[in-house]
Amino acid sequence: MHGQADGMDRPAARAVSDGCPFHNLREMLRGAGLRPTRQRMSLGWLLFAKGDRHVSAEMLYEEATRARVPVSLATVYNTLHQFTQAGLLRQLPVDGSKAFFDTNPSEHHHFFVEDEERLVDLPGDAISVGNVPEPPDGMEISRVDVIVRLRRKTRS
Repeated sequence: MHGQADGMDRPAARAVSDGCPFHNLREMLRGAGLRPTRQRMSLGWLLFAKGDRHVSAEMLYEEATRARVPVSLATVYNTLHQFTQAGLLRQLPVDGSKAFFDTNPSEHHHFFVEDEERLVDLPGDAISVGNVPEPPDGMEISRVDVIVRLRRKTRS
């Protein structure tokens, strides 16, 4: 796993700024060890131009289709996983069949609004994780994700 696990601060590549967002994205990809191909640049633009957010592969594919970016859903999945491995995104498994990708890869936790299938960042100090068990021999904890599931109250 790249990013914090290897001691390199890959997300800091986001701080590169010369006033040209397209150039900044190219430098961010290069800083993360990824070649800025046309598809990565197009999908990266869709992902990162709107600030911190949470998207599924299907959501990004729909955005790409609306923007007339010629990519397949498989390419979207592959690119999201490449960006995650490079430390640019954080993958959040919400359900067994659905994963979201967070453009803010820093350590933080989330609310999941079930009926809207939407993630919301929890305030930084809203939750603390304690009593994490010791990992088995030869293993280390890479991170702890807390997802608090929300649903509307039923009227009684």
